[in-house]
Amino acid sequence: MSTFDAIVVGAGFGGIFNLYKLKELGLSVKCIEKAPEIGGTWYWSQYPGATSNSASEVYRFSFDKELLKTYPWSRHFLPQKESQAYLKHIVERYDLGPHIQLSTELKEASFDAATSTWNVSLSNGETYKTTYLVLACGSLHIPNWPKIPGLDKFSGPVYHTGDWREKHDLSGKRVGVIGTGSSGAQLVVNIADEVKHLVSFQRTAQHVVPHPDGPVSDEYREWINNNYDDVWEQVNNHPMGHAIVHKSTPTMSVSAEEREKIWEDLWNHGASGFSFLYGPFGDIHSSAEANRELCKFFEKKIAQSITDPDKLKKLTPSLIYAKRPVTLSGYYETFNKENVDIVNYEHTPFVTVNEKGILTEEKQWDLDVIILATGYEPIDGSYNKIDFQGKHGTLKDSWAKAGLPTSYLGIGESGFPNMFFIVGPQSPPTNIPPLVESQGNFIAGLIEKAEAQKKENGGKTVLIEAEEEAKQQWMEKCRTLSEGSLFRAVKSYIFGNNLSGKDAPGIWWLDGYGAYQSTIKEVIENGYPGFSFST
Repeated sequence: MSTFDAIVVGAGFGGIFNLYKLKELGLSVKCIEKAPEIGGTWYWSQYPGATSNSASEVYRFSFDKELLKTYPWSRHFLPQKESQAYLKHIVERYDLGPHIQLSTELKEASFDAATSTWNVSLSNGETYKTTYLVLACGSLHIPNWPKIPGLDKFSGPVYHTGDWREKHDLSGKRVGVIGTGSSGAQLVVNIADEVKHLVSFQRTAQHVVPHPDGPVSDEYREWINNNYDDVWEQVNNHPMGHAIVHKSTPTMSVSAEEREKIWEDLWNHGASGFSFLYGPFGDIHSSAEANRELCKFFEKKIAQSITDPDKLKKLTPSLIYAKRPVTLSGYYETFNKENVDIVNYEHTPFVTVNEKGILTEEKQWDLDVIILATGYEPIDGSYNKIDFQGKHGTLKDSWAKAGLPTSYLGIGESGFPNMFFIVGPQSPPTNIPPLVESQGNFIAGLIEKAEAQKKENGGKTVLIEAEEEAKQQWMEKCRTLSEGSLFRAVKSYIFGNNLSGKDAPGIWWLDGYGAYQSTIKEVIENGYPGFSFST
């Protein structure tokens, strides 16, 4: 049985960054990845139009400025292939490839108190021992295959945007897309001209904001290179970890005319969904009055984009702007095409899927292909697929007893020493690469401290464990923070609302990425309170 100082699970942004950090500490590290290629989300989601929801300058790991100044970014919002290619470049640049084992899935991991190690069992039959176990499995990774009545009776193929690893021929087909988050919206815009007939089936209409995508000019690249530290200062202080100026100005403190001018400028000159949610005003996510004013502006812009009154009615959201922002140009204009239709279940209730397609109370929609753009299972989905056995029982049982996934700082879980999450429960729902860096640096600091104590203790392994009391305090703080948030008011898989009866308000840290950064920095400066170090 091979033994490693650390095993990292997953080879997306989180896994690759943590592999780099732990290798930098001089540890023997193995990274295992169930896919045949690295990339994480950017391997599994190869559907037409798959694109990052974040501008390119924020998508760059900040630990290597020279790479960032020379890497050939082509566009501001990176398509799937470019995101995956960048990760492959990182792996090659830092010689991480020999430490990555592809097409290998973690099946079981059990803590052995007698040896202070984790015993790891893999899908290929191999078993390893490791002191540290870092889980970068993906907080939103397992595709949500909804239980839609009659779906198994459909005679054609059914695809999911979260498990799209090969090109599917949609040309000349009648295609139904279920769901209208980022993947659903991107898919609709990018296949409309290829298919014979496209029908977007929506539970509720979505607010979709145009983004400032386009080629990265030499002038813009030079500006980023010259202002790189300032860009990251914005990222580190922005609630969602974006390079966007965020102000605390109350929406209703300025005149209606001024609000209109500010929002119009954002819409026309380089906005994104995050620019509206966390940009010139500080209370869109917490004030129902402010949020409704923004929704009125959105309704006006949607009305300017849609020519068919019936489609306009169906595409005008009835909910407040409190879902994960969707950022995409050309979305509403796509529905002006004669071969593109919209079915909104608020206006035309769903009945069933049948052999020929989808039946609503209005009519039968005959289809050749159904595509599910229905997001992912809640955060525990990735971890419930694996048998984690800690000091006092399994992780699955522990979370079931609590009624929801739990953690301290989104990083550690009591009863599971030397096991760490990347983007775990109660992390901020933010731009992933900056969060990965923050948590990866934090974990590396924990391990570095433990390794130093190990040397002082004659080589005896030091166990790092989140304390139960600290975890409960963190959970309570997350619940308290959520009470002032409008995110609780709408159904959304990413915030966990109305899913499985779980305690959704406790799932995420909703005080923003900047506040999270400050919090974990304070924990570091105070010697990691909330974590015990024992032998």
